[in-house]
Amino acid sequence: MAASPRPEPSASRGLAAIEPPSPGIELGALQLAWLGDAVWDLHQRLRHCSSPGRSADLHRAVVDEVKAEAQARALQRLQGLLRTEELEQVRRGRNRAGRGPRRGNPATYGQATGFETMLGWLFLRNPGRLAELLDQLEEIPPTLCPSAHESPS
Repeated sequence: MAASPRPEPSASRGLAAIEPPSPGIELGALQLAWLGDAVWDLHQRLRHCSSPGRSADLHRAVVDEVKAEAQARALQRLQGLLRTEELEQVRRGRNRAGRGPRRGNPATYGQATGFETMLGWLFLRNPGRLAELLDQLEEIPPTLCPSAHESPS
């Protein structure tokens, strides 16, 4: 009897399986953003690793998703789903972001830093909620959200 194929696990569930360090650690907004950047990068790699293709092509696909513009769009897509404490982490990160790269839009960079801060905070505090939000990003069509440089009302 042939074994039935296993369903593909979602990338966010694989990420949630990583054991975060002790929740007693207090990190600043930029430390959380640094951690959140790694979480987002790993999430994107997990999403793309089951796709056929050369490693250079997979790398380019991931790089497109981890740019500040893509992170700001992801934050916009989640806007109506975020809880008060998550929005507070976004605000903390956005306020600490600085101007960003010379050629970049400072507002987009601030949104991306806020998004990363929230991801890092959720990774440490509530990995289940992190997985839930990452799953939501797979379900919300990108065309149904405002552009990244528009301010939420």
